[in-house]
Amino acid sequence: MYGWRIPPPKEPSKSKEALARERQEKVAWLIEEGLLKSERIRQALLKVPREDFIPEPYRDYAYLEVPLPLPGISATISCPHSYPLFYEPLGLDQGHRFLEVGLGSGYGTAVAREVVGDEGLVVAMEIDRLTFEYAKANLVKAGYKDVVLVQADGGFGYPELQPYDRIAVTAACTEIPTPLLEQLAIGGRLIAPVITADGQDLTVFEKSATGVCQEFVCQVLYVNLHGKYGVPEEQGS
Repeated sequence: MYGWRIPPPKEPSKSKEALARERQEKVAWLIEEGLLKSERIRQALLKVPREDFIPEPYRDYAYLEVPLPLPGISATISCPHSYPLFYEPLGLDQGHRFLEVGLGSGYGTAVAREVVGDEGLVVAMEIDRLTFEYAKANLVKAGYKDVVLVQADGGFGYPELQPYDRIAVTAACTEIPTPLLEQLAIGGRLIAPVITADGQDLTVFEKSATGVCQEFVCQVLYVNLHGKYGVPEEQGS
């Protein structure tokens, strides 16, 4: 699926210390590759153990640059580089009100919570119940009890806590759901993979009082958005 070669499931054998070393090495690699510049994002990536958000048969692969399967329909945890790839151009920072569409394993939610700090807010939405319950259990176990988790169609956003300074859509869509742009604060940014004739363009949208401008980041490959604003899996895959 999507051209990724998923490693085979196995009994985990790596120690906590070994995985901590791999985490440090991965963060150093992200900096060397120019993908990671923000000190807050760097500290968050160092603090959150990615392996704790991955199903046990894939735990040893936590820091490989491959997406790994999760409970739910077409659910995956994205490659490690995907998180700074989204959060850096988004400009995610301390104090932001952040909405994440596509909860996945809960790892990105935990990283974002560390970045925005106590002054910020993280709301994370997931349409698939199995994926939602898996991520919720991971976040609770890791101690992230102050994030707002919503099991619903993320294309509608979560108007109860709008406006949001930053929004990340972690699945590909043909166009940005209108409710998300409506819930984005003036001066806020939204990032999403947008399906085009040539593939998927990771794009940042910035909202001003006069409209919305957009900027291309890079080409990516993500599963498609589900729900009212979703697209069939074969489109853009």
